[in-house]
Amino acid sequence: MPRNARRIRLLLFDVDGVLTDGTILLHQDGTESKAFHIRDGAGIVWAQRAGFTIGLLSARTSEATARRAAQLGIALVVQGASDKLAAYEQIARDTGRPDDEIAYMGDDLQDLPVLRRAGFSAAPADAAPDVRRCVDWVSSRPGGHGAVRELLEHVLRLQGVWPEAVAEYLDS
Repeated sequence: MPRNARRIRLLLFDVDGVLTDGTILLHQDGTESKAFHIRDGAGIVWAQRAGFTIGLLSARTSEATARRAAQLGIALVVQGASDKLAAYEQIARDTGRPDDEIAYMGDDLQDLPVLRRAGFSAAPADAAPDVRRCVDWVSSRPGGHGAVRELLEHVLRLQGVWPEAVAEYLDS
C-alpha cells in the first residue's frame, strides 16, 4: 500500500537545508545567523491553526533556530540530535503519534533513517540525489525558498483543510 499524506497530524522538519538554504553565516563575535523564508513561516502558522503539530528536528544546535521556532509558536524543537532516528522515535512516543501520522522533510543523507521511517517523507528540490530518490514527495522549491510552504499546502489541500486554514485571507 503506497504511503500518503491523508493521515498526517505531525509534520517534522530538518532545519539547515530545509527551512534554510543550508547557509550558516558565522560572525566575528562567534554568533551565527540564518535566513528563513517568510512564506514557510506563514504556512507553519496556518498548519498549526488547522490543528497540525509542527516540529523541528536538527542535528545542529543553533540560537537562530530556537528564536525562529519561538516566533512561529513551535514548541516541539529537538536540536543537537546526532542520532535523528532515536530522536524521531522519542518524539513519536512523546506525542503518541504512530509513524503513519508523521511526515518528515529532510535534505541530506543523515535524514534518510527518519525519511524511511516516517509515514510520509518529503524533500526540497535541491536535496541530495539519494534523498530525492527515497522520498514520497519532492518539492518544486529548494530548501529555504518555500519548500516547507509547498509541502504544508500539499498536505492541507489533500486533507481538505486548506480553505479553512486561510479563509480569513481568501474570503475578503
